[in-house]
Amino acid sequence: MKISVHLTPNAKKSEILGEQDDLFGGKVLRVKVAAPPIEGKANKELINILSEHFDVPKSKISILSGEKSRNKIVEIK
Repeated sequence: MKISVHLTPNAKKSEILGEQDDLFGGKVLRVKVAAPPIEGKANKELINILSEHFDVPKSKISILSGEKSRNKIVEIK
């Protein structure tokens, strides 16, 4: 399954805010993480949160595009 994610780093707490419509009618999952966007810390925190939310191992989650962007496409196997 591939999902679009809008990530907000440096938040007060890490949480999933829910889905939101994008400009093209698709769905985007909005996620806040407390980690800073330095050296991949925010991406690691995103994978941890998605792993808990979808109840899958971290090894089954990968970021397909958007490593250095707030908008990402994440694959959950």
